[in-house]
Amino acid sequence: MRHRNSSRLGLAAAVVGVLGGLLVWPAVGSAQLTPPQLTPPPQIGPVAPVLGATTVLAGTGTLAAGTSDALQASGATAGIPSLLTGEVLHAVTIGYPDQIDSEASLAALALNIAGTSIGADFVMSRATAVVGSAVGTSNIDGLSINGVPIPVTGDPNQTIGIPGGSVVLNEQQSLPDGTLVVNALHAIVSGVADVAVASATTGFSGGSAKAVQASY
Repeated sequence: MRHRNSSRLGLAAAVVGVLGGLLVWPAVGSAQLTPPQLTPPPQIGPVAPVLGATTVLAGTGTLAAGTSDALQASGATAGIPSLLTGEVLHAVTIGYPDQIDSEASLAALALNIAGTSIGADFVMSRATAVVGSAVGTSNIDGLSINGVPIPVTGDPNQTIGIPGGSVVLNEQQSLPDGTLVVNALHAIVSGVADVAVASATTGFSGGSAKAVQASY
């Protein structure tokens, strides 16, 4: 489901109803957020392998930088057969002339990738940017891998090895133009699946958010 609001007042109402505390993030500056001309457009690395299918759950699409508008997507439950299920999926990106805020989350994550079971009670990413500065954060509650509780440090790019691949927590990737991509949880098994859970993007290339993006 996607809603567009054309007024700043509408954005504030959407934030109050859906985001909660998103707008209380500290502002990081005041400047026009105008995307530069980039040819060809940069790619986020590492680039996900093409494995035959890509599925996005609760994806907002892209909101152009400098646009005073909002995009959101949500769902009570959703899943990908034999790979992933989740509940209360939510994604939103909000743009102003000088700032973009993005947030993605889901609850009751159950991911099975190449025989490795990954579960979490709640997963969320947030990213905000203005010219010259972008910051991101992730929250993961109740994380376990194959039934074993995993301590989450909160540090960017905390990496945990799994058979045939890895799980990266609070993954933070910067594009050459300063755009920031925050994946709360990114599980990769080479040649099998590449799954980003709670992904928020903000910066010169625009704003977007996805509860899940999976290539498999």
